[in-house]
Amino acid sequence: MDGLLITLISLAVTALFIVGVPIFLVISLWVVGVSLVIDFTLANVGVTLYEGLSFYGLLALPLFILTGDLINAAGIAKRLSDFAYACLGWLRGGLGMASLGACGMFAAISGSNSATTATIGGIMHPEMTKGNYETKFAAATVAAGGTVGIIIPPSIIFIVYGFMMNLPIGDLFMAGLIPGILMVIAMQLVCYWICKKNGWGNIQSFQIKRAAKAGLRAWLGFLAIGIVLWGIYSGAFSPTEAAGMTTGFCLLAGVLVTREIKISALPSILMRSGQITGMLAPLIAISVVMQQVLSLLGAKEFLTELIYQLGGYYPILFACLLIVLLAGTVLESLPNTIILAPILAPIAASIGVDPIHFAVLFLIGDAIGFITPPYGLNLYVASSMTGIPYLQLVRSTLPYLYALMITWVLVAFFPSLSLWMLSFT
Repeated sequence: MDGLLITLISLAVTALFIVGVPIFLVISLWVVGVSLVIDFTLANVGVTLYEGLSFYGLLALPLFILTGDLINAAGIAKRLSDFAYACLGWLRGGLGMASLGACGMFAAISGSNSATTATIGGIMHPEMTKGNYETKFAAATVAAGGTVGIIIPPSIIFIVYGFMMNLPIGDLFMAGLIPGILMVIAMQLVCYWICKKNGWGNIQSFQIKRAAKAGLRAWLGFLAIGIVLWGIYSGAFSPTEAAGMTTGFCLLAGVLVTREIKISALPSILMRSGQITGMLAPLIAISVVMQQVLSLLGAKEFLTELIYQLGGYYPILFACLLIVLLAGTVLESLPNTIILAPILAPIAASIGVDPIHFAVLFLIGDAIGFITPPYGLNLYVASSMTGIPYLQLVRSTLPYLYALMITWVLVAFFPSLSLWMLSFT
């Protein structure tokens, strides 16, 4: 009887999700309904909601979100984009490749996929449209470029993963650097090939003087990246302290150096960042409760037994990654991570996969989910920003999706791509 009720509740909340009910409410309704069915006290739900957020490392979450808004408001993101174009504009598709490079540089400061798409897309999509690129392809490019936001450090999701699995966040950041760069390069190669085939984009001659000038104008962005990477990798800062330092630097840079941030605009910037944090933090908390309820239902044991039947290192590893990818098509990366990481990470560890390496593989799969329908958050962001229908963006994003999948498999077969940077610690 309990199984039938849980199935009906699951079908009901799935229907709510399909019609557009926010994912937080969907998960909350499922958690409360199933808790009542299995006599799991709701008082414990309240305690778990509180304890789910009572973690010092999560303080970096709102700080990196605020950093992303400050970078945009201060004009730093625009200067990084200009530098990337000055370096790559001589290639066919150079502006598109520059957009992807700018996404990588923005990700090295902000740590958010959707923020990367929204910020760089807002800057580069109009420029690509004016520069003889197909509008749909331009929007798909910035949507795909945003996927590196949670892979290139710092990363909001790496912080959550480290919190969930008790792994050093600094090590996770280091492990994500090379795979993140490979993701950018793979997408740039795809962009070059498509633009060359279709004749898209205007070509400008490469001038060292122009590139050097653009680089000098972007010095604040490079310094912000340097603060994050040096502070974390040298051990001078914890990830949370690095987030605070970078936020403070970007605020001072915007107010005193570029002077594009007015004091009167600070409340609106803080409010926008607070709204995003206010959406993510409850999602983290309720996902922790959901993971607890799934554990009581035996989901971990069921998946473990099912996957172990495959036998062998690579069949088990790729089964885990397939589950992550499938979940990423319907779930946001935070609940996906909080629900599945405690189940799949021990399975991977039992067959000899390094925990840090598996974390990188898990989160690349999460990142790919940002451009994978039916969820594909980056596609929704790009669609709302450009007015291009969602399904048209899906088709234009497919070549980037294939490139990211190939990169994912490459990192899976060669663990040194994620673990090599740890040898310097």
